[in-house]
Amino acid sequence: MGLANAQEMIDRRRLRRKLGFWRAAALLAVAAAVVVVPLALGVGGAGSPLGDTIARVKIEGLITEDENLLELLGDLKDDASVKAVILRIDSPGGTTVGGETLYRAAREIAAVKPLAAEVGTLAASAGYMVAAASDHIVARETSIVGSIGVLFQYVDASVLLRTVGVDVNAIKSSPLKAEPSPFDPATPEAQEMIRRMVLDTYEWFVALVDERRPIDAAEARRLADGSVFTGRQSLANRLVDGLGGEAEVRVWLETERGVAKGLDIVEREPKTEDEFGWSFFAHARSALFATLGLDPAARTLPEALARTVGPTGGLLSVWKPAAGLSGG
Repeated sequence: MGLANAQEMIDRRRLRRKLGFWRAAALLAVAAAVVVVPLALGVGGAGSPLGDTIARVKIEGLITEDENLLELLGDLKDDASVKAVILRIDSPGGTTVGGETLYRAAREIAAVKPLAAEVGTLAASAGYMVAAASDHIVARETSIVGSIGVLFQYVDASVLLRTVGVDVNAIKSSPLKAEPSPFDPATPEAQEMIRRMVLDTYEWFVALVDERRPIDAAEARRLADGSVFTGRQSLANRLVDGLGGEAEVRVWLETERGVAKGLDIVEREPKTEDEFGWSFFAHARSALFATLGLDPAARTLPEALARTVGPTGGLLSVWKPAAGLSGG
């Protein structure tokens, strides 16, 4: 090998080392930008890079005790750049505990800044419970509102089990332990126990409506018979404060609560899991639900059961039809 060739190889190696250095430097610069730029702009912190805004939060589908949503509501309460919050509700309800936790979180927001609710197609049962936490509710003329009440459902599979020759035995510490059971018809004592629990929660729900709406206790009880109402009927019954949508909510915020005019309304969403991991989990969950004959679009097993065969246990405040009134 001649001297010229040897020198050429040395030059190539030096060039490769230089290129490798600058590639690594570029990767580090990009990584630093990913971390530093959002922090400099205030993303993820208490402030907003957009300045003062009105936050819009969607409450959709079956209501459960959603920790990520509760965390978001807590962040909005403490975020000084968020001057008001709009709850965009489109829900048939859900668990009473889910509704209660969202109601409490919403009331904490209302204690420090204006809070309004905008009803889409449906705000029923626990969905209406959350709406009632706001200081102003608007609904479309054809929205479905109400279904104030509580539900407990359970399965009696005893006839099926006897048909297929399955006998389930249990030794219990007391007669009402684990009652009602899907393996035997509910006893009168078990039915009375559940009735007491349902009625106690129902009284709590009625008192909540009485406290939050401009109606007296007798009127609240009259409306809390499980009925649903259109938006127009709800306005007449004072379950909502106005008809319309986001534009009407903005007018109320600006004229009645002193929110600055023209603020951007920015949708805020709860945090999600890691994108890849969550996507993989979501696909696996959908495949499992489809295999079981349940709704593959549901996000949780209770939601899948509610959409497919109806709730099967626990205290619920839910209006069962999955869709609202349709025109045509």
